[in-house]
Amino acid sequence: MIQSLLLFCGSRPGHDPAHAELAAGLGRLCAEHGVTLVYGGGRVGLMGVTARACKEGGGRVIGIIPRLLMTTEIAQDGLDELHVVETLHERKALMHRLSDAIIALPGSIGTLDEFFESLTWRELGIHDKPIWLLGGNGYWDPLTALLAHISAAGFGPPHLAALAEPLENLATLSEKLGQNRA
Repeated sequence: MIQSLLLFCGSRPGHDPAHAELAAGLGRLCAEHGVTLVYGGGRVGLMGVTARACKEGGGRVIGIIPRLLMTTEIAQDGLDELHVVETLHERKALMHRLSDAIIALPGSIGTLDEFFESLTWRELGIHDKPIWLLGGNGYWDPLTALLAHISAAGFGPPHLAALAEPLENLATLSEKLGQNRA
């Protein structure tokens, strides 16, 4: 049963306003389904948009932020919990401990770092949490093509690309969270 969803996404909003709309929709969806949002703790970019939308919808939000990012990502006010840790490694470990599933929205290299570590841990059997990719306008298509290419070239297992499931839209995620409650 998915009670908490770990979010990886941009600390910037990106150029396409659809990304911020998607982030806000994700926050509202978590609140509607009673799923706690676990994320990086910042109030900037897509991170902040998602957290605020979840809180505005009556949802529960847990932020985990390294001390060194307290000024650049600026910790979000009004969270249910805010954990300040010393390193990025501590951040990722605590995020994983507090979550039942993982979702990535559009972001940059930090998002990719977090995604790839989660994917690696899943491939190695360290966790079996679902990992979802959600982004409009084919944002994740190059990544899923790369994962398929890695497998085809013999550097990954044949099922590598299947370890992270691209989602069509928020309705698809809502169905998955709804199945979870059935």
